[in-house]
Amino acid sequence: MPAKKMTGSQMLLKALCDQGVDVIFGYPGGAVLPIYDALHQQNAIRHILVRHEQAAVHAAEGYARSTGKVGVVLVTSGPGATNAVTGLTDALMDSIPVVCLTGQVPTHLIGNDAFQEADTTGITRPCTKHNYLIRSVEDLPRVVHEAFYVAHTGRPGPVVVDLPKDVLQATSHAYVGPEQVTHASYKPRTRPDTKAIEKAIEIIAKAKRPIIYSGGGVINAGDKASRLLTRFARTLGAPITSTLMGLGAYPASDPQFLGMLGMHGTYEANLAMYNCDVMINVGARFDDRVTGRLDEFSPNATKIHIDIDPSSINKNVMVDLAIVGDASAVLDALLKAWTKGEHSLSQRALKGWWKTIDAWRERDCLSFRRDDSVIKPQYAIKRLYELTKDRETFITTEVGQHQMWAAQYYKFEKPRHWMTSGGLGTMGYGLPAAYGVQIAHPDALVMDIAGEASILMNIQELSTLVQYGLPVKVFIINNQWMGMVRQWQELLHGSRYSQTYTASLPDFVKLAEAFGAHGLRATKPAELDDLILEMIDTPGPVVFDCQVDQKENCFPMIPSGAAHYEMLLGPDDAAAKPVSEEGMVLV
Repeated sequence: MPAKKMTGSQMLLKALCDQGVDVIFGYPGGAVLPIYDALHQQNAIRHILVRHEQAAVHAAEGYARSTGKVGVVLVTSGPGATNAVTGLTDALMDSIPVVCLTGQVPTHLIGNDAFQEADTTGITRPCTKHNYLIRSVEDLPRVVHEAFYVAHTGRPGPVVVDLPKDVLQATSHAYVGPEQVTHASYKPRTRPDTKAIEKAIEIIAKAKRPIIYSGGGVINAGDKASRLLTRFARTLGAPITSTLMGLGAYPASDPQFLGMLGMHGTYEANLAMYNCDVMINVGARFDDRVTGRLDEFSPNATKIHIDIDPSSINKNVMVDLAIVGDASAVLDALLKAWTKGEHSLSQRALKGWWKTIDAWRERDCLSFRRDDSVIKPQYAIKRLYELTKDRETFITTEVGQHQMWAAQYYKFEKPRHWMTSGGLGTMGYGLPAAYGVQIAHPDALVMDIAGEASILMNIQELSTLVQYGLPVKVFIINNQWMGMVRQWQELLHGSRYSQTYTASLPDFVKLAEAFGAHGLRATKPAELDDLILEMIDTPGPVVFDCQVDQKENCFPMIPSGAAHYEMLLGPDDAAAKPVSEEGMVLV
C-alpha cells in the first residue's frame, strides 16, 4: 500500500517526530508559513516563539547541551537565516548538535534577488558542519534524516536545511523513515585502534608527572564517558584538569581535580600542565586560551591526544600519539588494558608529584579580599553556589568576567549542568540558552549568570520567559563596565578605557517588571543571602541586579601569548617565576 500523500511541510514534521523531536525554537515569516500552518494542525511537537533568531539557536544549544539530544531551530528566509549565523557559528565552535531549518524563496526565484532571499547555504557553509538546499519534495525526508545523523554523529555540530517554499507546498507519497536512510560517506570512527591503546599504556606506565586534560568531547560522548573518565583518573591516581567546556565531566569536589586550566585557570592546573611529563588529552582541541604560548606549552611532555575528530589532531599542537575514537570507547579500552596488564604508576614519583602540586595549591590562587561595604563578584558567585549546590541546578552564562568567575567559583559535580559559549565567546548566549535548558528540565533550577553589558544583547528574550512561564533566574554581576575588555585595557593598554563604560544602563528591576518578571537588587554583601533565597523561591522568572565592585579584575590570568608559568595572580604580580634545577617552575 503506498504511503499517504503529504505536503513537504507535513513530511518535515513527520520526519522530526520520527527523530524524537519534541520542541522547536523558532520565529515565523513568509517563506516558512506552510510549516507553521502544519504545526498548527498537530500537537506532537511544541513550538517556542523566540524574539530573535540568534536566540532561537542559543536556546536549541542549551537544550542540546543539557540533554545530549539534537536541538531544532526554525527560521524564515533572508534575515531570519542571517540572524541565525552567530548561533550556528557558536554551535560549530563548541561542537553542539543543532539542526536549523531555514525558509527559502521558491526554487524558480533562487538567484533573482527575490524578497527576503539570501544565499543561505553559501553564507552558512563556513559556520556549519554541513548544509543542504532541498530542491525536490521527494528528497526532503531523506535529507532531514541525514541532517540529524550528521549533527549528532562523530564530532557534533550544527546542520542547516534550506527549504524553498514551493518544496514545502508540493505533495508526494515518497516519505521514508530514518531506518531507511543510510549516509553514503560519513561514517566517523568511534572504536580506537588496538595498537594505539597498547602504545598509550606503555607511555602512561612510565610517567612520573602525569596529567589528564579533559575537554568538552567527554561531555559530548555521554554520561558514560564522564563516569569512565572518573574511573580512569582514580585508577591512575593522577591529577586531572579541565577546559572551560569540559567542566562537570569530572567532579569538582574530588581532591584529584585541579580546577580549570588556561587563561583564567588555577595556578596549580597551569603549572602542572607546564611541568608534566605525560599529558593525556581526552576530548579537548588545544584551544589557544588553554595552550598560551605554543613553544612553551608542556615542553617536556609526551602528549597523547584522544579525539573523535581526526582534523583536530596535530592542528594546533603536535602530539606523540593520536587515538581517534569516541571518548567513551577509548577510555573503556584504556581501563581494560591497564587493568589486564596489572599496570601501575611509580608510587614514589607520584607522591613527589602530588607534593609539588600541593605546594602550588597552597598559593590559594582564587582567594580574594572581602569587603563589607561592597559586593565582590567572586563572593556573589560563591554564595550563589553555596545556596544552590544541594538542588538540581543548571548554570548558563553570558560572556566576560562573570563567565570566568562562574567557572572558577561554581563547582560542577556532574556533566551537562554547565552551558557557556566557549569557542566563539558570544555575548547574549546565556539567557536564551537558559530557557532552552529550562524547557528540557522543567522542574530544575536554571540560572543565567550574566553581565550587565552581555545581558542587553538579547534582553528581549525576557518576553519569551514570561510568555511560557519559564522560571529562569538571571543573576547579573553588574559592574557597569564591559568588564573583561576594561581589564585588558587596564593591564595591556595603559588604563585607556576606550568605550567600555556603559553610561546609560537601564534600571534592571523596573525592566524586569516591564516585561512581567520579578526584579531584585543587592548593593551590599549583607543583603545577598536573603535575596538569593528570594530569587530561588520566586515561582516565575527573576532578574537579580547584583551590583558589585566596579574595579575588581579576574585573576589568575595568563596574558595573551604568554606561557603557563607567566600567570598574573593579581594586578601587581610579577610574571617571572623561579625555576628548580629539574626545570620545574616553583612557587
